[in-house]
Amino acid sequence: MKVGITDVAARAQVSEATVSRVINRRQGVSKKTRDAVEQAMAELGYERPTQGQLVAVITEFVSNPFFADVAERIESALAPHGLKTVLCPAFPGGVQERDFVSALVDKGVAAVVFLSASNTVEGSDTDTYELLRQRRVPYVGINGEFADGVPVPVFSTDDALAAELAVDHLHRLGHRRIGMVSGPAGNRPADRRVQGFLEAMAKRGIEDPERWVVRQSYTVEGGQAAVGPLLALGATAIVAASDYMALGAIRGVRRQGRAVPGDVSVVGYDGSSVTEFTDPPLTTVRQPADRLALEVGRGVLALVGNRDVPVGELLFDPELVIRASTGPAPGAAAAGV
Repeated sequence: MKVGITDVAARAQVSEATVSRVINRRQGVSKKTRDAVEQAMAELGYERPTQGQLVAVITEFVSNPFFADVAERIESALAPHGLKTVLCPAFPGGVQERDFVSALVDKGVAAVVFLSASNTVEGSDTDTYELLRQRRVPYVGINGEFADGVPVPVFSTDDALAAELAVDHLHRLGHRRIGMVSGPAGNRPADRRVQGFLEAMAKRGIEDPERWVVRQSYTVEGGQAAVGPLLALGATAIVAASDYMALGAIRGVRRQGRAVPGDVSVVGYDGSSVTEFTDPPLTTVRQPADRLALEVGRGVLALVGNRDVPVGELLFDPELVIRASTGPAPGAAAAGV
């Protein structure tokens, strides 16, 4: 039978959190207690993991180039300091996510990064965070604060600014009937992008902007499905909440016999490098993957080293990248817009 951290804690008559601190060679454990834990591990034949090696990066969107890029950049930031990332594909807040964390905690994982995982889902189960807290394993989030205001560091792109950049660009091109395709309600980034879109539209005098929002899944198929209702309203431009949704929107527009950007302009969100080579190259709001990953790496290193890191959400400015998927609204030139 495999010996776990729970068995060691029972033998040494200490908490699992204390065993975790001994395994990871962290401060705050007396010599007497540390010796007792070490003795218990030896007696039980506990296979001690290589200290400080693993940092788990949990995300649902492994196939999305943006998330793969962020995970790779985090690895690059941590590797020079002896930390290795383990990519864990898991549905946000589901059993799989808890199973990953539980298994890695027993292996002495140094820290956990929730990359648009359960930290993005309203009402997600907090058992995973409680387990990490009990074991004193530090964790951070990317693009979404944790449920119930869990006081940990979070690093996010400013979604409200992202929406403002997209709407402003299209409005300057003469578009007034601007639609948005976004992710499902209850997903924090999706909700914030929608709120930013509504505020940007209202700021420009667009009445009843809510009718221009369609919610769908964060997929190519979701973007394509959302196009129909917006074109029926007469939309000449679409703001998508992800690049994948934008590519789906382009496909949906074309299947209705219309051209991009001649009839309908499309703006994506994320800014993965592949969008430069789509047909047409995609105008997108680029998330600062490099700066996000760098700060996440710094935060993880500080937490693993028992140094304080400011809790709460740190926002990073996105950047509008203009390419060929956006152009003047039909008739805008003739109208002098």
